[in-house]
Amino acid sequence: MSEFKYACPVCGQHIRCDSSQAGSVMECPTCFQKITVPQAPASDEQKFIITGTKVGERPAPNIPEDRAVTPAEKSFPMAAVVALLILACAAGASVYVFRGQIFKPSRAAAPTNNVASGPAEIYTRPATNPTRPKPAPVPLVAPPASDTNWMLNLETAVIPDSVAAGRIHGQDFIVERAILQSGTLTLRAGRNGTVEFGVMINFGGAQPESLAGQSLNIATNVNKAAGVTLRWKDDDRQSKATITNGYALRLNFSRLSGNHLSGKIYLCTPDETKSYIAGTFNADIRRPRPKQ
Repeated sequence: MSEFKYACPVCGQHIRCDSSQAGSVMECPTCFQKITVPQAPASDEQKFIITGTKVGERPAPNIPEDRAVTPAEKSFPMAAVVALLILACAAGASVYVFRGQIFKPSRAAAPTNNVASGPAEIYTRPATNPTRPKPAPVPLVAPPASDTNWMLNLETAVIPDSVAAGRIHGQDFIVERAILQSGTLTLRAGRNGTVEFGVMINFGGAQPESLAGQSLNIATNVNKAAGVTLRWKDDDRQSKATITNGYALRLNFSRLSGNHLSGKIYLCTPDETKSYIAGTFNADIRRPRPKQ
């Protein structure tokens, strides 16, 4: 036998050579790898896979083609596949039917006590309707003691919507109770006992029905329209002053509401201490007892 074929061990290119070239070094025409030519087969009838060897490597053994081992393909039984599908469907249906019992909502775990982090913390659930403390009542404050609050001109007088307050004989005054009795409107500090600090306006015995809904404007040039009496204390000594003219008074009465008559007042008196009162009031009506 003069010629035979062998394969390149790198790229698999078939190379034809003469038997006299066995053991020599050749170059692969495809990948240019240096290859040692294998020994020629002994007979043409033998089917060998002849492969050259890279220069520097040991020659690979020739393995007959008929002895090549092909791994057996494993087949999975179709019946097992069907059974697995049926089991999976049954399990899914069971989970759906009993999902309420299987997936129960878990309660929030109480905080655990970690010895290394210190004493245990106690968790308390906030109340559904916590009781809020009632806000403290806002104390009444007299307006600033300023001459701008004392004006004898009713055209520029402004009555605030706050509780009637002002100054009497140089002392801050806030109305704590208002009473209308026998035609006299009393605005006083304190709620009971003798009037020691306040003002009384006498309408000459006018009844509450005749005053309800009325607006009274008494300018400084009107004489004896209504008597005004101021009461105060100096050094624990009771004092009073009655003024019959020279003052400015505006009274706006609302409608009767049971035994109450509310209204607004603006009063400035011509005394040296520039006494004044301005704001709102709600007077209790005291009627005389019927004669027996």
